[in-house]
Amino acid sequence: MVMQDMPPEPPAAESWGAPEWDLTLGLIAATVQIDQPSTPGQRTVGTGFLIDAPKPDGSPRTVLVTAAHVLERMTDPQARIGWRVALADGAWRFAPEPLTIRDAGGVALWMKHAERDVAVMEVTAPEAFARAAIPLDWLADARAFDQWQVRPGDELLTLGYPHGLSSNRAGFPILRVGRVSSWPLTPISAFPTFLLDFAVSQGNSGGPVFWTPSARRRPDAPVPDHPFIAGVLVQEVQGGGEGLDLGVVAHAEYVRETIAMLDAVSP
Repeated sequence: MVMQDMPPEPPAAESWGAPEWDLTLGLIAATVQIDQPSTPGQRTVGTGFLIDAPKPDGSPRTVLVTAAHVLERMTDPQARIGWRVALADGAWRFAPEPLTIRDAGGVALWMKHAERDVAVMEVTAPEAFARAAIPLDWLADARAFDQWQVRPGDELLTLGYPHGLSSNRAGFPILRVGRVSSWPLTPISAFPTFLLDFAVSQGNSGGPVFWTPSARRRPDAPVPDHPFIAGVLVQEVQGGGEGLDLGVVAHAEYVRETIAMLDAVSP
């Protein structure tokens, strides 16, 4: 069967402000399901997304980002990563492949942030996915929320696989919209996470939380000059034994810091 590449890669950093481009489709292309069988008929499922983070020597590298607990709860050495393949007739095929997450001695192959529930690991991705990986510079830094005056009530979007479900049989993630629902948001040294008001389920953990021009903000808010990834969904808030439709999001700066830790041990 003839196969085609995925849609064109995201634009270069210098074209961030182009109004015709939206990070939503870019992140859909770069978001994948991670899963591993647990008990008969059951599996542990999480979400991850790909970042284009060249090594310190400039050589190319694709990094998988997720919540650390997603990988920690997968006890076998191999998980699966849900690649997708575009077919000649316009259809897509879900094409998961093994992902080795621990070496023969049981040592984790991912890098975990020292304090936050964030993990990254280098992966060998199909060419189309490597091209779809989101540039490192599109991760918000510690100053972004102050710079763009992000406030409670602002909309952010997120992608994931709630209860292991996808938007279709091809394995594309499900898009949700939520509102920032906590304050203060900075400094992140004091407030390393924030709350997002949306229906969270198991399987959403590790998904990207991001802003694009399609997300609503207050009328007088300054408009960011490019879309950005605001953070990683790391937890569902529960109370009284049930979910409260609130997600805990770790700021994207911690993804940057974890990738820097990966750089420190990169050959």
